[in-house]
Formats: sequence, structure tokens, C-alpha cells
Amino acid sequence: MASPTTPETKILWFARLEYRFHAWREGRARARGRRPTVAPFPGYGSTEWVRVLGRVLIAPKVKRRERGEYAGVRGWRSFAAVPIAHATVTVTIDGVDHEVAADRGGVVDIVLPANLSPGWQTVTMHVEGSEPVEARVFIVGADVRFGVVSDIDDTVMVTALPRPFLAAWNSFVLNEHARQPVPGMAVLLERLMRDNPGAPILYLSTGAWNVAPTLVRFHRRHLFPSGALLLTDWGPTHDRWFRSGKAHKEENLRRLAREFPDIDWLLVGDDGQRDDEIYTAFTVEHPDQVSAVAIRRLTPAEAVLAGGRTAVDDHTAAGVPWVTGDDGSELLERLSDVGVIRDVADPA
Repeated sequence: MASPTTPETKILWFARLEYRFHAWREGRARARGRRPTVAPFPGYGSTEWVRVLGRVLIAPKVKRRERGEYAGVRGWRSFAAVPIAHATVTVTIDGVDHEVAADRGGVVDIVLPANLSPGWQTVTMHVEGSEPVEARVFIVGADVRFGVVSDIDDTVMVTALPRPFLAAWNSFVLNEHARQPVPGMAVLLERLMRDNPGAPILYLSTGAWNVAPTLVRFHRRHLFPSGALLLTDWGPTHDRWFRSGKAHKEENLRRLAREFPDIDWLLVGDDGQRDDEIYTAFTVEHPDQVSAVAIRRLTPAEAVLAGGRTAVDDHTAAGVPWVTGDDGSELLERLSDVGVIRDVADPA
């Protein structure tokens, strides 16, 4: 048993303090008559089950535009929301109700039985008698053999996230209108989806669940194909000050390999956040479940902000096509060269 002076005990104490702080905030919000709701996130599944994702929280009020959309939503509003720990959420799938529990961060991440047709489908979620909210889930057909897993930060969106000051600025101050897409990435991913009807695309990132609504709006605004978001929760655990982003990506890749053993994944990332290392390890473990790896090369300035490049120079052990490029356009050409995309010159 750990002594009272061990680092693990100190971190556990800090995690308890965070929990008590959120409980205090929840009490104040409820005293003012505010009630929790569910923020739904895009999920995925097969014709027999679905992975439903969302978060229970009491969100700050925001101004609305005349046409009903939220005014520019800065990132700090997402972090100002009060997460409701261990809330009971009712998920309705095709008329069947399921009661599930959120985790201590208010996050709902649950696999439920379902009998749904391939493509985008809708489930509903509600908590404490609130109005049901719709959550979209992408159902993968049994005959699908190709899918895409893409990083977000510095792969589809220029963020320079690892640098602490810019990370805080991007997360707490900027809204989605100020974020810039990586040139050509939307075209690349849309082309992959068009060439492979019914294929899933999942955006796997070390970003916090707090920014999920911003990411959904960013993808829609810049015409990225819709896909499930696999994010993480910030804050201390029983043995770490912050959750491991590397472990988060590794666990979700292995999970996808188990859930869809017949799908070959195209892995898309960049050379500034250990994607190269993570993807190399995954392809060695699951060589028959990776069609190719596409790595975006950061600019020199982006590499400096990201703390340098972490590329693995030797990819021979992976045994799959491995391409690099400065942007989406170059990656599209390289993927065409190795046969993942059939013909770049053919607009159809």
C-alpha cells in the first residue's frame, strides 16, 4: 500500500479535490435553478451494436443570433460547463430505452445492443427529465473492408497544440471561425469517403471532450466528412497528473481492431505528436488490418512549436505502404501512387 507521501497518493488527493470542486460548482448551478443536459457526440457501431458518446453537463448560457444559431462560441465556454459525475442517462435506440451511467467527468461512452441499418442513424439521450437530444451514430455494414482513422491537431487543423501558451489560446479563447484547416486535407478525406461508400472515418485525438462541439462545427464549416470523435478527458487520474494521450490513441486503435477485424484502416497523422511511433507499433501488431499510413510533415515553424519531430525513420517493420507529404494534396498523390486512391486525375 502506498505511503501518504508517495507521488501517487498526492495525485489521487488532487483528483479528489477536482471532484469536490466540480460537485461544489454543480450545487451552485442547481441552486440557481439550472439543470443538466446531454451534449451528444458522433458515435459509431455495427449492425448489432453502437458506441454512444456524449457528456452530461450544465452549460453556461450563450447569446443566440437571430436565425437561432449560437453566436461565436469561444473555447472557454466549453471548459466553463459543469460536468455532472455519475449521472443516469437514458439512451433510446430504435424505441428501446437503456439506462447508463456517466463517468466522474460526466462522459458517456457505452456500447449498447442495436439492430440498425448501415449509414448515419440517430439515437436520443436525455437526463433528469430534460428534453431528449439527438446523437448521430455511423453504422458500419458487414461488407465494409476499408476505414480511415485520422488525427486532428496539426493533421486536419493547424493548432500547434503542444506549446502550452498556444494550447491555452486555442482551447480557451478562439472559436472555430479562427481555426485554420490544413490545406488539402478536407479534399483528401472527402475523396477517400467518396471512393469507398459506406466506409467509416473516425477522428482520434488527444484533445479534451470539452472541445468536441467546436470540432464538429469546424469540420462542418470546412467541409470535412462527418465521423465519430474519439477524444479524451483532461485532469488527474489515480496515478497521473494528466491522462496519457499516447495511451489513449493506442487503446482506441486496438479497440477498433477488435471491433472491426475485417476492416483495413488507413491511418492519417503528422510527425509532431508521436503519430509516427504509435502507427508504427500498431501496424507491427496488426499488419493485416492496416492498408497504409499517411503522415503529414509539419513545417519547420510548426515542428518547433510541437517540440520537434518524432518520426521513426525505418518503417520496414510495418510492412504496409507508408507515405508522407506537406499537405493533403501531396498525401493524395502519394496514396494514389501506392494504390490506396485509384486515380487522382479522375474527378469521378
